Amino acid sequence: MSRAPNSALEDLHREIRACRACELHAGRTNAVPGHGCHDADIMLVGEGPGYYEDQQGLPFVGAAGRFLNELLERAGIKRDEVFITNVVKCRPPNNRDPQPQEIAACKEYLLAQIALIKPRAVCTLGRFALAALVDEKLTSISRVHGKAYRISGIIYVPLYHPAAALHNERLRDTIVEDMSHASALLHRELTEGRETQPEKAPKAEPKQLGLLDLQ
Repeated sequence: MSRAPNSALEDLHREIRACRACELHAGRTNAVPGHGCHDADIMLVGEGPGYYEDQQGLPFVGAAGRFLNELLERAGIKRDEVFITNVVKCRPPNNRDPQPQEIAACKEYLLAQIALIKPRAVCTLGRFALAALVDEKLTSISRVHGKAYRISGIIYVPLYHPAAALHNERLRDTIVEDMSHASALLHRELTEGRETQPEKAPKAEPKQLGLLDLQ
């Protein structure tokens, strides 16, 4: 079911489309603020737009997006019921990794999106979203993928970026399994009425959770 638009979020997205805070704006066709349900229970945060995203102004519409659609469908999650965005909102040249100053320039936009949407869970896709939202010291997704952390009342689940399976077919089954695990974990949180923990300071150590912690 579609929900009423959030005018503050729309205002933020207009600001993002006009942003010139870093050099990435110079090479963009379109900024890609994000897309989906404006008060989604679940947010998905990737790395940055690619070619097709830059052309269309929408996140995850290329090959990685098609795999993401498959992952969501397998997990029983409807794409139009989640909100999807990236750490940086403009395409890095030749799809290179985003630079620290570019991530810093966009981070306030990402945090503002989270504050306005108020998701109960955020799936970070890849190491840049993991470092930006969970812990900047966590730079290896292979060590923490599929685990869950509660920070300031929100559950964060680090996952491999869907594009990883396009470059390494051996990761495909792992990514499918992780999304299924995350879906089961989030289902417990979102449907069984567990109360969130009290707010923690932004710099608090993330608390790792397991399935039993959400029962």
